[in-house]
Amino acid sequence: MIVRNPVDIKPFIKRGQSLLGLDLGSKTIGLAKSDLSFTIASPLETIRRSKFTKDALELKAIIDANEIGALVLGLPFNMDGTEGPRCQSTRQFAANLLEKFDIPITYWDERMSTQAVTRTLLEADATRKRRAEVVDKMAAAYILQGALDALNMSAV
Repeated sequence: MIVRNPVDIKPFIKRGQSLLGLDLGSKTIGLAKSDLSFTIASPLETIRRSKFTKDALELKAIIDANEIGALVLGLPFNMDGTEGPRCQSTRQFAANLLEKFDIPITYWDERMSTQAVTRTLLEADATRKRRAEVVDKMAAAYILQGALDALNMSAV
């Protein structure tokens, strides 16, 4: 099921479950997990993409192992707010996932997430190799944190 507004995702999550943020790239999928109070997003891991079915099975194993109740997919809008081919690809990925297994999915605007994370890593003087190793899962955490902040702001 697609939940249009991220702030409406909480009722679909069972007690003891977390959210999983995804940063979909053409070669990798960065993953981040929320804490149980939906306050903090932490980088989890990066999946190297191959065929969709294999990616979905790997994702399902991670979802089951980490007691995930819903997914937050980064939606890569164009800078002017319109949707381009990358948004269509992300929406298709979500639709394909829902054909494989049932989990609530919502989207979060991910414009500039990778650039923001890269800038932070540069400021931290991370090597090029280290940046390449962590940028995708950190971008997923950046995306998920934005959704968590919106979720918590709506609860006030």
